[in-house]
Amino acid sequence: MSQRRDRFERGVRELYGRAVRVPLPDPEAERTHYENMTRVADGRDRQAALLADPDAPLSAALDYLVDEMGNGFEHRLRRLVGDDYDGVADAYAAGERDDWVGELAVYYRECLHRIEEHTAVDDQVCVLVVLRYPDSFTVNFCFAEGALPEGGVRFESPTHAGVDADDEYAERYYAESQYAQREAADYVREGGDVVREQFPDPGTTPLTERGYGGFTYMTGRRDDVFADLLEPVAPDPERFADAVDAPCLVPEGPEARRVRETHLPDADVVA
Repeated sequence: MSQRRDRFERGVRELYGRAVRVPLPDPEAERTHYENMTRVADGRDRQAALLADPDAPLSAALDYLVDEMGNGFEHRLRRLVGDDYDGVADAYAAGERDDWVGELAVYYRECLHRIEEHTAVDDQVCVLVVLRYPDSFTVNFCFAEGALPEGGVRFESPTHAGVDADDEYAERYYAESQYAQREAADYVREGGDVVREQFPDPGTTPLTERGYGGFTYMTGRRDDVFADLLEPVAPDPERFADAVDAPCLVPEGPEARRVRETHLPDADVVA
């Protein structure tokens, strides 16, 4: 238990107040980033379809979201670190190596572990901020407790509420929950369009129009109420003075702090 606690605390230190910055040195890197953002947008469409389907349980839409986010972080781990990302992260955490590869392995692995546990944790909001700059992009990932985000959309889960099917109000509650889920589906689908607008095709869009873009995504639950928020975020053009030639961890930018102040003013960042 003490080893797990130590690993957890090291992971928290790696996550707290930091972001990953990845260079975009050539058209191939830009194309890869664009395709990743397109997958995010397409994933919103598929999740919306599950939310709107009266025959699909809400758990299917929630599990799909967790799987998609987890797969994204695991893909980044394997691409940047290799298949033995656990060994690399453990070696960095143990002080056996001190390099950007090990540092990113710890960061991304902690993100992956927290995503996998996300739907089982009550009163915790996952906050993702992805920002595009002319020569790079950043990914900032953190968790907050104490409040659901202001804005976005909310919907209820009868399963998490523990509603008895024989209860006289059960039929009405289930009907209202499905209505809220269909409304949420529309919002989730629109979020996919936001991602596409913020990260257009580099093959058809000049750099002057694609050099800056971004979005924040928040998801969490309190008891039986789930929240989903996706909005565009304008990157600060003065954030970086120097170019970068390899992925690295950087302090989170003012954009991420503004996002939390706007949507989570009463929540506490825990990692």
